[in-house]
Amino acid sequence: MRPTSVRFVGGPKQVSSSARTEGAAPPMHRRTVSAALALLIATGAAHASDTALPPQLQDFDAYVEGVRKQFDVPGIAVAVVKDGQVVLERGFGVREMNKPAQVDANTLFAIASNTKAFTAASLSILADEGKLSLDDRVIEHLPWFRMSDAYVTQEMRVRDLLAHRSGLGLGAGDLLYWPGTDYTTEDVARRLKDVPLTGSFRGQYAYDNILYGVAQLVIEQASGQSYAQFLQQRIFAPLGMRDTRFNSDALRPRDNVATGHAKADFKDLQPAPRMTWHNVSGAGGIYSSVHDMSRWMNMQLAGGTFTDAKGTQQRLFSEERQQEMWSVITPIPIPKPAVPELEAAKPNFLGYGEGWTLSDYRGRKLVSHTGGWPGMVSRVTLVPQQKLGVIVLTNAEVGGAFNAVTMRVLDAFLDAPRTDWTAAYAAALAKSTDKSDEDWRKHVEARAANAPPSRPRSAYARTYRDPWYGDIIVEQAKDGLVMRFTRTPDLVGKMEPWQHDTFVVRWNERWLNADAFVTFSLDADGKVREGRMEAISPLTDFSFDFQDLRLKPVEEEKPKS
Repeated sequence: MRPTSVRFVGGPKQVSSSARTEGAAPPMHRRTVSAALALLIATGAAHASDTALPPQLQDFDAYVEGVRKQFDVPGIAVAVVKDGQVVLERGFGVREMNKPAQVDANTLFAIASNTKAFTAASLSILADEGKLSLDDRVIEHLPWFRMSDAYVTQEMRVRDLLAHRSGLGLGAGDLLYWPGTDYTTEDVARRLKDVPLTGSFRGQYAYDNILYGVAQLVIEQASGQSYAQFLQQRIFAPLGMRDTRFNSDALRPRDNVATGHAKADFKDLQPAPRMTWHNVSGAGGIYSSVHDMSRWMNMQLAGGTFTDAKGTQQRLFSEERQQEMWSVITPIPIPKPAVPELEAAKPNFLGYGEGWTLSDYRGRKLVSHTGGWPGMVSRVTLVPQQKLGVIVLTNAEVGGAFNAVTMRVLDAFLDAPRTDWTAAYAAALAKSTDKSDEDWRKHVEARAANAPPSRPRSAYARTYRDPWYGDIIVEQAKDGLVMRFTRTPDLVGKMEPWQHDTFVVRWNERWLNADAFVTFSLDADGKVREGRMEAISPLTDFSFDFQDLRLKPVEEEKPKS
């Protein structure tokens, strides 16, 4: 799901923000403003109920515009719900840089790992119906399911799929679908048997996406429907989330959809190609708007209940199931604030439940999640005691923007002292960028620039095979070596000698921001024994889990005599 490096415990993810985007909304003609205002009022949007906003938010438009400029974000959409009502629902900026189409409350964004709460809710619906239990062993529903350890395979429960405590490392297996691959959802799940465990089962928190793809398959097995059908029939349609789409493959030509933006080489803003998680949609596939997500938040804050189109109160899932989703299963170590300015945001407790992060702010429990996607990051925050919900969707890769907006809203409704969150998160972003620059400087200083590869190019040009990813090809081209991930079209790049038997692979798609070191080890005869990789920059998204690859040369088959 791709970081400033403020990644708030989502994807696909929980969030990444190393890029800062640009683009300001062009001026609108008066007639356009009137038409837009009429549309907002007709759809239950923000301006009609601004009188419900606390005094701290009377300058909210100017504040969000300031956030956009500070973090170079082309477009932001925000909605706030309170006591069952939508009190603010609004778009700011443009859907795509250098184009006039405006972001509004109905603009669709990739919500990425905010999808995880929908996957947890789907399992809860099935549990309420007696079609499964969260305590069931996964192999009771998917007999072929395997982890790399027999004990973990046997003991993995459905609840464990949601709680990031499997023993997998951070983002383990994400290269099976990030960037997009041609594997199917079941292909990805079956390859788990070869993904290494780096921690103990239920022993510690480590965020993953791949097990939510397994959860998706459990939903399909228990319901007898595709996950797309289940979401549409059991969640989207009942809640009136008319414009929400299962993933980018389901977007329609006339959809009001934002384009993501990334900073190629961490500096040059450009639109990011639209990507799909067709093979692990349960972890982060959904596209939605703040208008539709307001309905989702109000249902959550109402304990799983909602009023349908006929005015009848309905229940999506039981109150008991909601409490389970909102209870800590896996404790998360509380990090030290990146900069002193963020001290006020430091929680007293932090943990993960079923598809939700649980923490606190100024004595109130927060139920939240973030999402990270190529070119888009987002945050959903609920304050159950206050019946308050905030959703911020952005079309850039900088978490500081959604955090600054969210914290301003929380402070306003909680009557907290006014804090300059824009400056605080800008300071954190600057610090992470400085640390990345320092990390690169250390690499350069340690490099033996006069130490060329020990073997000719042809010695490294082979097909390599990793047990869980598959084949990766290093081939000779006119101007050097090229690396190609066979199942990932976007991972193709030129390999440049760095020192000794280490190369740097620079991907052709510069918006990926994922260049990596590739180091070969040789046997006594000078033949390549193994290749290992690691991302160069600490700002590279954790889903580029290059470090888990073990690249073994594939032995050429001898012709049969």
